[in-house]
Amino acid sequence: MALKHHTDDRARYQQQVENSRDYVLPFIERTLKVGPATRVMEIGCGEGGVLKPFADKGAHCLGVDMDGLRIDIAKEFLAEEIGRGQMTFLLKNVYDVDFLEEHGGAFDLIILKDTIEHIPEQDVFIPYLKKFLKPGGQIFFGFPPWQMPFGGHQQVALGGWTSKLPWYHLLPRPLYKGLLKAGGEPEHKIQELMEIRDTGITIERFEAILRRSGLRVKCKRHYLINPIYRYKFGLKPRRQFALISAIPFVRDFLTTCVYYTVAEKKS
Repeated sequence: MALKHHTDDRARYQQQVENSRDYVLPFIERTLKVGPATRVMEIGCGEGGVLKPFADKGAHCLGVDMDGLRIDIAKEFLAEEIGRGQMTFLLKNVYDVDFLEEHGGAFDLIILKDTIEHIPEQDVFIPYLKKFLKPGGQIFFGFPPWQMPFGGHQQVALGGWTSKLPWYHLLPRPLYKGLLKAGGEPEHKIQELMEIRDTGITIERFEAILRRSGLRVKCKRHYLINPIYRYKFGLKPRRQFALISAIPFVRDFLTTCVYYTVAEKKS
């Protein structure tokens, strides 16, 4: 089910910009006003589209990613903002000692949009993020819960039914892998999807990690229809029903996206 944004860098970037402008930024501004004094870091920034609306409001932005090709694209698309010193993009691992030494305690806002579900050892990574926050700083997380219909990102599969079948990523690992092979998926795609299977995160596990990490939820929103589906599939975004959102575990299967802003607990 290859969509245009899977192969068209400009289309993918523009979707990021519009989704960030219309949904991510307004959500964040419920708890943090963004302006020229705001310093923002996005981890897993890709082509940089999520950061563009923040730069448009005057914020100083740093995008970090471990995919060199996507960093190069970000530098091309946002050359004007880079030229005036408002944006920087780095091919970097945030665990690197020199990165922490340079950027520790530097940011009012850290953004992880469709990123945390790809990062291993989230129970170590999430509390580590606090090292980069200024006092009173916040972290935004937006991600698809693992148990939602396409929480395994199987929509990026190259085959026919393998990219359209919901929930089968929840099958036992050997059976899921066997079905991908039976569907004709190449080895590199199978490896990619199995890696996502290993790092996918549920709402319950995410909130438990926040509590153990000394982080409190400032604002949260669950979506029945992910806002990004507006651009991918022409579907109107819709918030999750309050009753379903309040039921642990059940909500994971029916919620296609969650937004959270979190901050350190007050002493």
